[in-house]
Amino acid sequence: IWRQEGLKVPCKQPKKGRLWVNDGSCLRLRPEHPNHVWSYDFVEDRTHNGRKFRMLNVIDEFTRECLAIRVDRKLNSTAVIDV
Repeated sequence: IWRQEGLKVPCKQPKKGRLWVNDGSCLRLRPEHPNHVWSYDFVEDRTHNGRKFRMLNVIDEFTRECLAIRVDRKLNSTAVIDV
């Protein structure tokens, strides 16, 4: 369908990274209950005058609930740890 419409076909997504153990086996934490596994991600955008701002989103993997959103022009490591 993409090609028929003249659009560029998106590349395949790479597989998710794994947590490797020293003996060569891999361990990926699967959430078993709320507050067991959290993940965070940064989203970046610009205002109407071109100034950049970033959003830090913290999500509970089990419930898919957003636990925190921090918006700032600059987010350093201490700000991430505070959230």
